[in-house]
Amino acid sequence: MKKDPLDKLRKHRAGISALVDLWWQTVRQDLMQLAMTPRWPQWAEDVLLPLMYWQEQLRRTRCPGHKAQIAFVLQAVEEALERHSCTRQLTPEVLTGWKAWAAEHARAFQRASSAVEGRNGYLSQMQHNHRGLPTRRYQVWTVWHNFDCLAADGTTPASRFFRRSFPDLFESVLSQIDELPLPRQHRQALAARN
Repeated sequence: MKKDPLDKLRKHRAGISALVDLWWQTVRQDLMQLAMTPRWPQWAEDVLLPLMYWQEQLRRTRCPGHKAQIAFVLQAVEEALERHSCTRQLTPEVLTGWKAWAAEHARAFQRASSAVEGRNGYLSQMQHNHRGLPTRRYQVWTVWHNFDCLAADGTTPASRFFRRSFPDLFESVLSQIDELPLPRQHRQALAARN
């Protein structure tokens, strides 16, 4: 019997909402530091960030049907950006800088659907199958995902979110390991020696 997807979503709603709220706080904090008139942050939130978000989703999506839907939405957002009065006031160089800022935030955004896709979706399916996972494996996968999975631009989710680089995960783990013990000797090898 399959678990009702709405029940699953309701359980995760608070956590997902907290992630989205945190993302919006970082965006608004960045915009407040620029000390602009209110229409510029509104332009960034209403037009620029959605544009960069949909561009990122178009790049990541593999399904042709989803890709077509995203391309349709992306075209509408691009047209809205071009028509907006704030966009027309910017030089191409300044607009490129704004797009880079928005692209960074779009990449850092934790999609609400991540609870049912990718790594998290795999973990939840393992639980639904009643196989479960050892507790330590959750921790290891979380660290591996956040600090070692590289995007196309060579950054990790942790480096994009915290806006700083971290040491190589593999090298950090190897530096913690002492000399490995020798393998156990088999009974036959021990008997041959005696």
